[in-house]
Amino acid sequence: MIEEIRISSLGVIDSSTLELGPGLTVITGETGAGKTMVVTALGLLLGGRADSGAVRTGARQARVEGLVRAAADTALATAVEEIGGDLEDDRVVLARNVSAEGRSRAFVGGAAVPVSALGQIAEPLVAVHGQSDQHRLLQARAQRECLDRFGGAPLAALLEGYEKVYAELQQTTRELDEVVSRGRERAREADVLRFGLEEIEAVGPRPGEDVDLAAEEARLGFADTLRTAAEQAREALSSEQGGADALSCSSAARGFLDGVREHDAEAGELADRLAEISYLVSDVATDVASYASRVETDPTRLAAVSERRAALVALTRKYGETADDVLAWARDAAVRLADLDSTDEQIEQLTARVAQLTTERDERARELTAARTDAAARLEQAVTAELTSLAMPHAVVTFQVTPAPPGPHGADDVAILLAANTGSEPRPLAKGASGGELSRVMLAIEVSLAGTNAVPTFVFDEVDAGVGGAAAVEIGRRLAALAQNAQVLVVTHLPQVAAYADRHVVVQKSSDGSVTTSGLSVLDDAERERELSRMLAGLSDSDTALAHARELLEVASPARALSS
Repeated sequence: MIEEIRISSLGVIDSSTLELGPGLTVITGETGAGKTMVVTALGLLLGGRADSGAVRTGARQARVEGLVRAAADTALATAVEEIGGDLEDDRVVLARNVSAEGRSRAFVGGAAVPVSALGQIAEPLVAVHGQSDQHRLLQARAQRECLDRFGGAPLAALLEGYEKVYAELQQTTRELDEVVSRGRERAREADVLRFGLEEIEAVGPRPGEDVDLAAEEARLGFADTLRTAAEQAREALSSEQGGADALSCSSAARGFLDGVREHDAEAGELADRLAEISYLVSDVATDVASYASRVETDPTRLAAVSERRAALVALTRKYGETADDVLAWARDAAVRLADLDSTDEQIEQLTARVAQLTTERDERARELTAARTDAAARLEQAVTAELTSLAMPHAVVTFQVTPAPPGPHGADDVAILLAANTGSEPRPLAKGASGGELSRVMLAIEVSLAGTNAVPTFVFDEVDAGVGGAAAVEIGRRLAALAQNAQVLVVTHLPQVAAYADRHVVVQKSSDGSVTTSGLSVLDDAERERELSRMLAGLSDSDTALAHARELLEVASPARALSS
């Protein structure tokens, strides 16, 4: 429940605080005084679109705060804590700032939050009904939603189950259509992959084979050069012709140092190192000789290697930089080909699933239709009874449920029909209801739905437009009845409605000659009589109007929500 609304620099309201409580609160005032600014303020708290034009002229920003009761064990309290806000004495402050430049900021329990988060927290708290909602009630979707709300949790569960099956059916049908429509494209892709795999299989590359063959081809192509170089190296290391070589030179150097070893230990150490070099040169000379003997010219092998390399190069041009890349492509292609080859199986499986889901959808649709038909019979009785109380004793409302092609919300068309008078044919609201009748139908529906709606606060913005006389009295009585179980806030221009309020707030307008300001004031009994007198006759001090006002208040007193 909303306990207080504070408004600063919004429209014609400079700074005002509206204290609310249980029961029915009405807001009245002269035309242009700013009554609808209260509804605008609530819209901002609900996360509605911010309009910089609503900021009071000369002000830097408009601010709206709402003090909301939120017991510790409620969903609201949990949501506030999850978003980082604070509760104080089971109350939370919701706030919205709108700058003159159009920037908007939102706060929940002192924590800055996105405007969307404010809307998610505040929207379940308030149901706002204005004249635009009367027009919304003419839409088929709104009429279906009214019926579904009245059906309560059982109907909601059936609707949720249907919507899930319907969504899965739509997704599966799209998948099936895509697989079928892409069948040719997938067949062409499979042919390309199959050709590539056959080509690779025919060559049969091995991991790293291209690197090994390149090295072997280089050796075979330069065999004579390699053998000559090796023989020359062996001759330089250990000459078979008796010429100077590395081995003889190192041996001679060692002999020189060995001859003076006894005179200097360092010379002996150098001689030992030269001995090691001699052994190493001798080993290397042997290895070089062995290498030279193994290097052979083999034109046949060279041709085979070159041919194999050419086959591998043909593959690497198409499928990868190296033999390893080609093999990796082949592995991926085999997996993809298996998927493509399963197209027929996919089509079969998806077709079967579509058939299964279609059957399930139709079954759930029938259950949903039955539940709606049952709810429609009960709701039309309740609304018709409410209309009798709203000075439409001969009116009959029918919630017509007719078959329709399956859609996201069922296989039903729901239409509200109104027969306003005895003997008249029921007609759709858009064709058979005047503005005043539409206002009463909407109020009757809302009163009928009150027991199924968890929203704690209802706001009605001049929904009584086009209504007067006895009908206005009955609207006030029904709003008071609705306020027995919920907090109700009504902006009205009808004294018959205002008389049923537990709390009467007037928007007062004043002007200093250049700037108009408005403020909100809660009226006492005497002030209330004068305000009702003004609303009745345009004169706040007329004895006749005052007497009429007192009579209205006396008639309404027993029916007020807080009269007891």
